[in-house]
Amino acid sequence: MTSPAALLSGQTPLAVRMRPVSLAEVAGQRHLLRAGSPIVALADPEATSPGAVSIILWGPPGTGKTTLAQAIARSSGRRFVELSAVTAGVKDVREVMQEAITQRDLYGQTTILFLDEIHRFTKAQQDALLPGVENGWVILIAATTENPSFSVISPLLSRSLLLTLQPLTDDDIALLVDRAVGDARGLNGAVALSDEARAALVRLASGDARRALTGLEAAAAVALSHSSDAKAPKGKKKASDASVVPAVSADDVSQAVDKALLRYDRQGDEHYDVISAFIKSIRGSDPDAALHYLARMIEAGEDPRFIARRLVISASEDVGLADPQGLVIAVAAADAVAFIGMPEGRIPLAEATVYLATTAKSNAAYVGIDAAIADIRNGGFGRVPVHLRDAHYPGAKRLGHGKGYVYSHDSEYGIVPQQYLPDELDGRRYYEPKSLGAERDVAARLERIRRILGDR
Repeated sequence: MTSPAALLSGQTPLAVRMRPVSLAEVAGQRHLLRAGSPIVALADPEATSPGAVSIILWGPPGTGKTTLAQAIARSSGRRFVELSAVTAGVKDVREVMQEAITQRDLYGQTTILFLDEIHRFTKAQQDALLPGVENGWVILIAATTENPSFSVISPLLSRSLLLTLQPLTDDDIALLVDRAVGDARGLNGAVALSDEARAALVRLASGDARRALTGLEAAAAVALSHSSDAKAPKGKKKASDASVVPAVSADDVSQAVDKALLRYDRQGDEHYDVISAFIKSIRGSDPDAALHYLARMIEAGEDPRFIARRLVISASEDVGLADPQGLVIAVAAADAVAFIGMPEGRIPLAEATVYLATTAKSNAAYVGIDAAIADIRNGGFGRVPVHLRDAHYPGAKRLGHGKGYVYSHDSEYGIVPQQYLPDELDGRRYYEPKSLGAERDVAARLERIRRILGDR
């Protein structure tokens, strides 16, 4: 049985020790492990064809990208070489390619090259992989947490299969935790796990197997330390004490793990997905969801100026004239963030977020400008009516500029029935106010204005 000293000694991490040795031990990713799938074909040692198809594994941290690559290598019997894009360069890649050719020609052995964090490779470094992939010198298994469409060159994408890994479910994480507690490679029964502790580890893991196992290892060390401290003052240990297995409690987990892993990449999908959810929650008038996504961005270290800019856009696009004060508040929040910085800047950001989420909304101005731009791009602009043209420069009046123009303030209501749009667009309407919030009053006023303007 694993001793407390071994658990606390800095040995190989539990998450590494518990990596599956075959695809049968892999938790989750059932959609990639069906019979006949590319991964299963690569791992089959009895496959009649080489199955030399390179793959790119894309998914969040802790979902099993490295695990799958190593399980394929172990199951298939192929030669396995691992490189990390953090430390490897073009020279390392070329050396692997040359050795792979040698192994193929002399021993008939296929090489699997596992390249972790391929998104960290530059274009030139990724170009160095192309000959080996295209000519089948290696089977490339590349792993990335960032969208390959943004981070992997097109020629490499076109020569590989893109496989997307999903975050592990709570059941998957619970299975891995229980396996690690009892497995000889793991804690080997040195501790027991309470239901509350298991639930806490699953919750804190956020679908990340590595996070769950790291938390388990740390919590087990805490439990064993407490157990050792409790026995120490009692002097000589009784024979029966050896059979007592310390139980990992939820308190042990909370001491070992401070907070849940937050998945967020300021340059990748999470950046765009979370800000999209943030804006859509404001548009959908759900302040609770909007604050949730705001908190995720703040905790992930998102640039608060970026968040403030999006709030200003939301105030103009989604709130509009239904509440003109929304733009004022959004701009004020942006100014406040620039003035006071973070972390206090979260407060005006939250105030603006809640205000915009709960106020009346109209996209009429936004729709109107886009409709006007569409007409312009389609050639619908025409010449400015003569009476609206500038009559102040020399010779303008001889051309008739300004003739017939009626100064609006000379009329009783400040509005006169004259044409403002070009002839080709006369009568065209771009702004159609909604009967929501303050725009309800705008709609009523505009109806009266249009009646006057149309009476000519």
